[in-house]
Amino acid sequence: MEIKRIATDTRRSRAVVYNHMVFVGGQTADDRSQDIRGQTAQTLAKIEKFLAEAGTDKSRLLTAQIWIKDLKRDFAGMNEVWDAWTAPNAAPTRATAQCEMGAQDILVEIIVTAAVK
Repeated sequence: MEIKRIATDTRRSRAVVYNHMVFVGGQTADDRSQDIRGQTAQTLAKIEKFLAEAGTDKSRLLTAQIWIKDLKRDFAGMNEVWDAWTAPNAAPTRATAQCEMGAQDILVEIIVTAAVK
């Protein structure tokens, strides 16, 4: 089977399609001056774009990993945006954890895997 890499540079691919599945690597917001709601919305928009490039959409999500800088402060706000974004009756399995981020102003990073249509 062919492996399709999307938005690849020397360090990583933003998404990889293989065996009718797409693996979207950790995505973060571009405008990191936003609060958790703004950063989550931007991150999910980027994920939707990569899912579309892979030939699928959020209704086909299988699993998600969500990394939050400060769970106590931002868990509810992130969930508010996440819950509004997920496709009806198609929520993936999910794990959420607090983590030290790669840059001080990143509040959330999300990784997803989806089935390709």
